[in-house]
Amino acid sequence: MTSKLYRLGSCSALALVIAGVSAPALAAGTTAGTSILNTATVDYQVGGVAQPQQSASDTFVVDRRISLTVAEDGSSTTVVVPGQTNAVTSFLLTNTSNAVLDFALTATQTVGGTAAHGGTDTFNLSTMTIYRDVDNSGTFNAGDTVVTYIDELAADATVRLFVVGNVPSGLATGAIANVRLTATGREGGAAGTQGAALTQSATQTNTVMDTVFGDTAGVADGNRDAAHSDEDDFTVSTATLTVTKTSTVVSDPVNGTTAPRLIPGAVVQYCIAVQNAAGGASASSVLISDVLPANLTFSAGSIRLDGTLTGSTCNADGTAGGTFTGGTVSGTLSTIAPGTGRTLVFRATVN
Repeated sequence: MTSKLYRLGSCSALALVIAGVSAPALAAGTTAGTSILNTATVDYQVGGVAQPQQSASDTFVVDRRISLTVAEDGSSTTVVVPGQTNAVTSFLLTNTSNAVLDFALTATQTVGGTAAHGGTDTFNLSTMTIYRDVDNSGTFNAGDTVVTYIDELAADATVRLFVVGNVPSGLATGAIANVRLTATGREGGAAGTQGAALTQSATQTNTVMDTVFGDTAGVADGNRDAAHSDEDDFTVSTATLTVTKTSTVVSDPVNGTTAPRLIPGAVVQYCIAVQNAAGGASASSVLISDVLPANLTFSAGSIRLDGTLTGSTCNADGTAGGTFTGGTVSGTLSTIAPGTGRTLVFRATVN
């Protein structure tokens, strides 16, 4: 009698099927803490007869990869003027982890060294505060809120942050303040409270969610330290004005307009020239005031504003305007662009 039994190694057919459950194997960006169950099934026959299916399973938990980026929002310096309040530069913070996280924020000022857009850091802002762009408008406004950390930032989400400060007075064109924003990952999960510091898991355990630092180095932090940083800078642009005042005798009672002399009754023309150096900012609201001495009498209607210069020579032109009140000649010039000048001209008679 011939045996009808065969060892499994001589089965007439063998089928192996791998089934993935919960999430595709090796899928990028799978949420931390996700359980991935893989089940393998074996179908086979013995002597042409199907046998009960055999199976085996394996489960592991996706680990938490901590990564983030802080990047300047833009590609150029922020131009400011001396004495400016609420000067603003902006950064983008992105959670590139696969889990919800909090992020601690720190704004600092560098001391010397090369600034973000070239040049050398030479001054500090007098104050510095971090705001969140609440309405995501890209413009700092009254609705934006002061923050020291970002709460519960979802994976792949980005927030805009404003670093806001006041510029000291008395700075020259070209002065630079370099600022740095650093974000550090914190535990998420508790809304309204900054989470605890993150700790990287020392060993791999398949059945629990481990924590792995996977961030790259920023401008002032290292690889795989759960932090990232970037810098931006403020550059001062101001108007540098030079004021000159000249006088010319126009006529006198004896000589008329021919070689006139500064005798009583002579008419004197004054020219106040304001020149703005090249390479800076435009000067606006340029108000000139000139108190007339008691031994001069103002010539009514003689004020001319926004006159021109030929080199440093006053052209004694312009348009009527200005005022004479309480013994003072006053007038406001139009905006003076860098590298240009304007004049105020008026006449008076020697008593």
